[in-house]
Amino acid sequence: MKVENHSFSNYKEVAVTHLSLNLKADFDKKELQGTATLKIKNTAGAKQLILDHKTLKVDNVAVDNKDVQFEIGPLDSILGAALIIPITAETKEVSVAYHTLPESEALQWLSPEQTHDKKHPFLFSQSQAILARTWIPLQDCPAVRFIYDATIEVPPHLMAMMSAENPTAKRKDGKYTFKQTKPIPSYLMALAVGDVEFTSLGRNSGVYAEPGMLKKCVWELADMQGMIDSAEALYGPYVWGRYDVLVLPPSFPFGGMENPVLTFATPTIIAGDRSLVSLVAHELAHSWSGNLVTNETWSDFWLNEGFTVYFEQRIMEKIYGHDYAEMLAGIGRGELQHTLDDMMQEAPDDTKLFLNLDGRNPDDGVTDIAYEKGRFFLRRIEEVVGRSAWDAFLNDYFKTYTFKTMNTTKFVAYLNEKLLNKHPGKIDLDTWIYGTGLPKDAPVVNSKEWQRVKDAIALYTKSKNPTDIDTKGYTTHHWLFLLRGMPLLSVDEMAALDKTFSFTGIGNAEVACVWYTLSVKNGYDAAFPEMATFLKSVGRRKFLLPIYKNLVKTSKGKALAEQIFSEARKGYHAVAAGSIADIIREAQPK
Repeated sequence: MKVENHSFSNYKEVAVTHLSLNLKADFDKKELQGTATLKIKNTAGAKQLILDHKTLKVDNVAVDNKDVQFEIGPLDSILGAALIIPITAETKEVSVAYHTLPESEALQWLSPEQTHDKKHPFLFSQSQAILARTWIPLQDCPAVRFIYDATIEVPPHLMAMMSAENPTAKRKDGKYTFKQTKPIPSYLMALAVGDVEFTSLGRNSGVYAEPGMLKKCVWELADMQGMIDSAEALYGPYVWGRYDVLVLPPSFPFGGMENPVLTFATPTIIAGDRSLVSLVAHELAHSWSGNLVTNETWSDFWLNEGFTVYFEQRIMEKIYGHDYAEMLAGIGRGELQHTLDDMMQEAPDDTKLFLNLDGRNPDDGVTDIAYEKGRFFLRRIEEVVGRSAWDAFLNDYFKTYTFKTMNTTKFVAYLNEKLLNKHPGKIDLDTWIYGTGLPKDAPVVNSKEWQRVKDAIALYTKSKNPTDIDTKGYTTHHWLFLLRGMPLLSVDEMAALDKTFSFTGIGNAEVACVWYTLSVKNGYDAAFPEMATFLKSVGRRKFLLPIYKNLVKTSKGKALAEQIFSEARKGYHAVAAGSIADIIREAQPK
């Protein structure tokens, strides 16, 4: 069976233009059941419609309201299998009756105990990169865009939400209707069902959360409307209508997911000091880079994330000032260097912006390379051409390719034509995009706040006295920069830092992750009980993977990692659990 763009579908011959879902959520069986109806354009006169599906049980297929025989192709462990449906040149509509299986990788069914309020069950989806096919039969690749509507039936005490127009209150009959009139790719299909409430934050923004979390979320995200206004001032109108955020239970595997209209966010951003809201700026920026102009293939992923991290920084700069935004960039630069240090030894080709992901899981491309190397490439362009020219280019780019896809080759041609031909020889595009590592002309990050922390690290390195560190006015990002910049520490030095700043057991997940990673690296066993608690209470891969990766480097740590994982696995989303299982498996003796 032919595979192109991580999809079995014949999307270049037959185009799905509209999806209608009619599904019921059964929490007892842990399944969605109903129909997906696809409107198609068969301009090539194809005799088959080939859809992607995985962990779905197809009950019936109808073509223009007439039942037909369908075929299931061979199973691939990453891609699933092809659903092959006979059609004619005149076919307008295909309807698939199906139900999901409990092991669907996109769907996480949470018991009440796994939620914040611990009163009702919860369901959420995570479709990116190629997991939409595990809950909907469709053409599951980013090159295909379609509009959709849906009817979702859920238990009456719960609310359903999607990446579409959403309710703000529960319906007594548990039936919710949705409409997304802007064409989106399959990875932006999203569904959540839970006991949540809504509060408005401004003219077109608001937050959903479990009742016990809502007040904290409203306070934490108070600047969200200002972010929307700032983003529009930079790169043009926000075209999606509303921008709301749903704060999910702890097992959500990512920081956020940029589902149109309704961003999904991890509860770990609710830090109590508004210091982690850059994540919201990032997901909001995706409303332009990614949702508006989409990477054509997963090898072009940097076109989504590099642009978005750059845009995120501009939003943060506009709201919180240059120095603070630049400190965030400095942290990103440090994270990128750590990634490069590891990858240049283990998989140097994976440090290229344009990746060859043929035959691989596209999640392999979700690294700091796409995000941070992509960001610094765009910053380099800004340095060469000037901010005003760069902003004019970006405004034109988003306007020209609205609701379209973009690949790396096409982008380079457009970039040269519209901008860089006026600055010949200033940027080596091949080195940046197709070369390994970080080019020598990468931008330098400078911030007074960053320098303040660097000076504190230098002072501590000489004195070894934690009280010499002036932490007045420190935010989460000051602490992150401090800890990541520390030299190799002895157990006694770790203990002294812990006694002074109470890192072990800290409630801030960003700081906790870095501290527990340091504890593993430096053999600070006193932190391990709280570290284990932390690993069992969060589901975000960003926090889990660094700690597990360092634990498995020793036989003692590997045994502890296996023990913690066995206890915590049921609370992790399949995306996170799969990554951790790979880490533990690859640590086995060769």
